[in-house]
Amino acid sequence: MNKIRKFEEYIERKIVKRQHSDVIRAKDLVKEAEKDKRFLDEIRKKISLTDENSNNLIDQVYNIALKLIRAKMLIEGYKASGQSAHEAEVSYMIKLGFSEAETEFMNEVRYSRNGILYYGSSFDKEYAGKVLHFLDKNYVKLINNK
Repeated sequence: MNKIRKFEEYIERKIVKRQHSDVIRAKDLVKEAEKDKRFLDEIRKKISLTDENSNNLIDQVYNIALKLIRAKMLIEGYKASGQSAHEAEVSYMIKLGFSEAETEFMNEVRYSRNGILYYGSSFDKEYAGKVLHFLDKNYVKLINNK
C-alpha cells in the first residue's frame, strides 16, 4: 500500500474534477450514511464482533465514512472518478481537519476493503475492532463536515 498523496495531486492528475456544488445529492448521501450508521449500531448491539463477521463490519464502516466524505466534496464542488478515486476521496480527509495519521488509517481501511472485495482477504476481530473504534471516535467529526 502506497502512502496517500495530497488532494491537490489528484486534481492535477484529473482524478478529481471541479463541478457545480451538488447540495441535494450531498444531503442524500448523508441520509444514507446516517441510516447505515443506525443499522451498524443495531447490529453491534445484537451480535458480538467475531472473526466471521469482521469483513462485513469493516465494509460497513468504510461505506459510511466514504459517503460522508463524498457529501462534503460534492458541497465544495469536487467529484472523484476513475482509478484512484477512492484514494483521492480519502485524501480529502486532510481538508476536513483530520490528522495525517487518521487519514493514513482510513487509507489502510480502504486498502483492506479493496482486499475483501477483490481478493478474498479476511481480517480478524482485533482489526475490525480498531476500524469500528475509528468510526466511533470520528463519526461526529465526519457528520459535522457535511
